[in-house]
Parts: sequence; structure tokens; C-alpha cells
Amino acid sequence: MFPQFVERLKYRLALPLPGINAHFQMAHLYRRQHFAYRNEPADANQGSVLILLYPSETDIRTFLIVRSDYDGVHSGQVAFPGGKFETADIDLKTTALREASEEAGIIVSEVEIVGQLTKLYIPPSNFVVHPFVGITQQQPAFSPQNKEVKEIIEVNINLLLDNTIIGEKEILLRNKMRVMTPYYDIKGHTVWGATAMILSEFRAILLEMEPASL
Repeated sequence: MFPQFVERLKYRLALPLPGINAHFQMAHLYRRQHFAYRNEPADANQGSVLILLYPSETDIRTFLIVRSDYDGVHSGQVAFPGGKFETADIDLKTTALREASEEAGIIVSEVEIVGQLTKLYIPPSNFVVHPFVGITQQQPAFSPQNKEVKEIIEVNINLLLDNTIIGEKEILLRNKMRVMTPYYDIKGHTVWGATAMILSEFRAILLEMEPASL
């Protein structure tokens, strides 16, 4: 099952991506009104995240992390592993792999990058995030970095196709504005903002693939 899924995924990721239309399905109204056509500023930080897919005994999974509480924009939020590009990184793909290793204990040599999703600018942190999709042939032995990661959430990718996990509720933004925001309920965790927007594009791709391949 997994090898066939990987081949179909590689093929789909090589085609034009759903892009901003998929992003905006999970963006709150303020984001859609004020940043729909905004170009990323020249001084924006560059970073990347990793969507890692792997087989378990019964299904295909990915994982998210719950960030530790800290004095920062993304404190306590659910996210894909990732972070800022550093000068020692060869490229943004290297950044995604390094961060996944540091944050969740992923073994970099076991990961194959099979494609990339549409980059996304995040105004509150002035970051351009580049999502990479990777696979590994076995379920990782997670070793979360306690300083940065509170919890690892493993997710059966079929759960991402379930419309009942999509909701909308009021969320307090960092600028103290309250907005009605689309979100995913992933095992009781609220996944919103940039992570939900990236997940929306990945979900759109999965929905285009034949159910038999999942």
C-alpha cells in the first residue's frame, strides 16, 4: 500500500499545486482581506517545515508537534516541525530536515524528500515558510526536544479527509483582535493559522488522489 501511495504522491506533487486557493480556505477573514495580494517583504525571514509521511501496521501517517509555551508568536501552537533557515544549511530542504531532527528526533538519512508545497508568508512573524513533503519507510522512533516540543501528534492521513474535523471559532490574535477562524480539530487539538493553511493544500492534494491509494 505505501509504495503505491508514494508513487502517486510523487506524480501529483510534480503537477501544478492548489496554492493560494487552498490556503485561503483555512484563512480567517482579516487575513483574506489584508494579505490576499500582499507580496512578501524583502526583509522577510526564510524558513521551512516538513510534512513527513510513513507507514504503520494499519495505515499511513504524518505527525504534528505541539510547541512549548514561550514568549513568542507561535507559543503553544500545533505545527509541522520546522524553523528558520540558518547559514550552515545548504538549502531550505536541509532546514526542514534539520529542524525535524532537532525537534522530533527524525533520522535525516532515512527521509526522502518527494516534493514541495506552495510557500506561505506569515505576517505576524515576518516569515516565508516553504513546506517540504518527505517519506520514510518505517514509523519513526520519536524523541521530542522538550524545550521546544510539548507533544507529538501522530495522524492517520485518512483523518485529514474527514470533513467533520473542520470547524470555525473565535480566536484571539497576537494583536488582541478576535476573529472567527477556520480550524482543524486534530485529536482534540485546534490547528489553525499557517499550519492549517499548509494542511489545507496538502489535504486538497490527497483528495485528488484515488482513495484506494490511501
